[in-house]
Amino acid sequence: MIQNRQARTKKSLGLAKSENSVESESAGQGGQVYQVSQLTRDIKAIMEAAFDSIWVEGEISNFRTVASGHSYFVLKDDKSQIRCVLFKGHRAGIKFQPEDGDQVLLFGRVTVYDARGEYQIVTESMEPRGLGALQKAFEQLKIKLEKEGLFDEEKKKPLPEFPWKIGVVTSSTGAAVRDILNIVRRRNSKVSVLLYPAKVQGEGAAEEIARGIHELNQREDIEVIIVGRGGGSLEDLWAFNEEEVARAITASRIPIVSAVGHEIDFTIADFAADLRAPTPSAAAELTVPILNDTLRDIDS
Repeated sequence: MIQNRQARTKKSLGLAKSENSVESESAGQGGQVYQVSQLTRDIKAIMEAAFDSIWVEGEISNFRTVASGHSYFVLKDDKSQIRCVLFKGHRAGIKFQPEDGDQVLLFGRVTVYDARGEYQIVTESMEPRGLGALQKAFEQLKIKLEKEGLFDEEKKKPLPEFPWKIGVVTSSTGAAVRDILNIVRRRNSKVSVLLYPAKVQGEGAAEEIARGIHELNQREDIEVIIVGRGGGSLEDLWAFNEEEVARAITASRIPIVSAVGHEIDFTIADFAADLRAPTPSAAAELTVPILNDTLRDIDS
């Protein structure tokens, strides 16, 4: 495929005859002499056509960010290395702070920097490799948001004592919503539940969860929101470690209970929420008091 691209590029460039090339008798029989800039330009065209969208895995080295906000680094393995650039416009999409020694998978395109005749990868996205890298991304975001005050206890909103309508943001087909509904019905059948169905893992999940929180905040009848899902691996729960979800939680005017995974699972959403529940079932129990107990207390 690359050879075909190169052939097409050569043909379109007309490399056999170039206005900027100089015919020279000393170059051999009909030989062609290139100007440096013209050769660099032709090489650039070939490389950019052949490698216009690639995935590359390697280790980051010499990572530095300059005053303009652009970052420059080297991606290497045990045999070779490639210069890379991460422009400021793409930096916001990176979910972690790259550092020397990080193993990463990046997506981008190859280009040639004409002034030095060097090729490099223009990085458009990057993700850490391995569970250790995900844990590092988790800790970096946790520290960042903690410094901003998003987890401050004095900002936590109290839950309503006797809620009559609860919003839930989770998958419409998962076990979490069934557990929540069963617990709510058992504790107080008078309480109604409004579900905002959202993806809870995979691409686009964080955006849907954040949108669900925003949409439920547009209603006047919702008194508390449960956000969560059942258990899973670190990768499965990752949507609840996204900055977008954390900021949506803290921006909510309605109190939010996080209920992600099992008791041993902790996510960024748990720190941002007004109350963390160890499981979705526990969230329903913490949110809805038992009706008979409430009536007994009133009578007494």
